Amino acid sequence: MNSAYHRRVVFPRELGNSTSRQLHNESPALVVPVGSTEQHGPHLPLDTDTRIASAVADALVTRLRAREDSRWLTAPAIGYGASGEHEGFAGTVSIGTAVLAELLVEFARSACQWAGRLVFVNGHGGNVAALRKAVALLRYEGRDAAWCPCTASNADAHAGHTETSVLLHISPDLVRQDDWLPGNGAPLSQLMPEMLRGGVAAVSSLGVLGDPTTATAEEGRRIFAEMVDACVLRVSRWAPDREGMLI
Repeated sequence: MNSAYHRRVVFPRELGNSTSRQLHNESPALVVPVGSTEQHGPHLPLDTDTRIASAVADALVTRLRAREDSRWLTAPAIGYGASGEHEGFAGTVSIGTAVLAELLVEFARSACQWAGRLVFVNGHGGNVAALRKAVALLRYEGRDAAWCPCTASNADAHAGHTETSVLLHISPDLVRQDDWLPGNGAPLSQLMPEMLRGGVAAVSSLGVLGDPTTATAEEGRRIFAEMVDACVLRVSRWAPDREGMLI
């Protein structure tokens, strides 16, 4: 084997533009954004959840690499999730909980052949059941895998103040402010029975649960920082619960 292959090279920060040689014998730690492709009202893009998860994952890696361990890198996002509740709207592509769980398991089984640690950063609430199932199995199999959510305090449910504010911060050109309108602002617990029967379309013709018209980029910067801070704390602590969620 060519000895030059083993020459020390600069460690990358993104899996997608890395080479096998850069990762060889390094046992990197991998951050994998998990999102969705689903409607987010008339004003936000279909990849909103993936976009947020990717931005949080990138900021998480930046923070972790600034510390002692520089071997963290981000993987290309998994951009399809369990979004069946949004299938009443054009553009939504849902692969369902069972398929997503299998995808996550096979992804991690393969990646953990060279990565020493793996964490999924989740941007879509509908993916939680799949993450719990998949990561619990991966940990049972002896793999050092976990997951953490992109959460913020007092967040509304979907395409409202919270997500719209974050998009105004990270992707302002994609927010169609001329098209935003308030949606159903009732608590999610109150809406859930009808949503389980008929999806989001049964409770909001707009596909919005919350009020995007109150969103601002400044608020989005604050919410995004809260999401990143929470993920940094969870990953740094690395204390997975029984289903692999970092607490």
